[in-house]
Amino acid sequence: MSLARWVPDARLLETALTHSSYAHEVGGGVSFNERLEFLGDAVVQLAVTDWLFRHHPDWDEGQLSEARASLVRESQLAQAARALGLGSQLRLGRGERAMGGAEKPSILADAFEALVGAAYLSTSLREASQRVLEALGPQLSAAGTRPRDYKTRLAERLIRAGQVPRYHVVGEHGPEHARVFTVAVTWDGREHGRGEGSSKKAAEQAAAAAAWDGLPP
Repeated sequence: MSLARWVPDARLLETALTHSSYAHEVGGGVSFNERLEFLGDAVVQLAVTDWLFRHHPDWDEGQLSEARASLVRESQLAQAARALGLGSQLRLGRGERAMGGAEKPSILADAFEALVGAAYLSTSLREASQRVLEALGPQLSAAGTRPRDYKTRLAERLIRAGQVPRYHVVGEHGPEHARVFTVAVTWDGREHGRGEGSSKKAAEQAAAAAAWDGLPP
């Protein structure tokens, strides 16, 4: 699909595809995609949350949160970005491109979120959400089963290596009736993953999923 179908506004599309390294290198007030990334993150979260809520009426809040964390993590968004060919279309600084920036999961995931943010501004929330669901189609299909228990899987793998994961609440925000918790998982004296959720349990699962992604094969 042409990216112009995602973002009919050519200037917004250009900004969505511009990394900060390019803007800083060129100078002259060139806009880059970090603000659009912030906006797109919220749209991605809402689109996936709505889809899961409607398609899995038998799942409880914890299961929905775990599935969402799995679907919107960096590796999944980077995969969607690759399918759209974003890497070859990104405007990167010479140094970043030379270091393989066009294939870095973090840059690709951020660019995908920026593209979604630009789609929202250029079209509508409904259309931007539909683009998200189309791009994450394979991942959404895989979410047809109950989400994996990443905490258990992580603990089992680490225990075999003589390590024990520990979870710590490192932040919380939002009103009392809708608190959002941030949890970090650590072992070997270092933090290996961080996640958010509307309960401590859900945040722990999100942190475990993030840490699992960072483990070697």
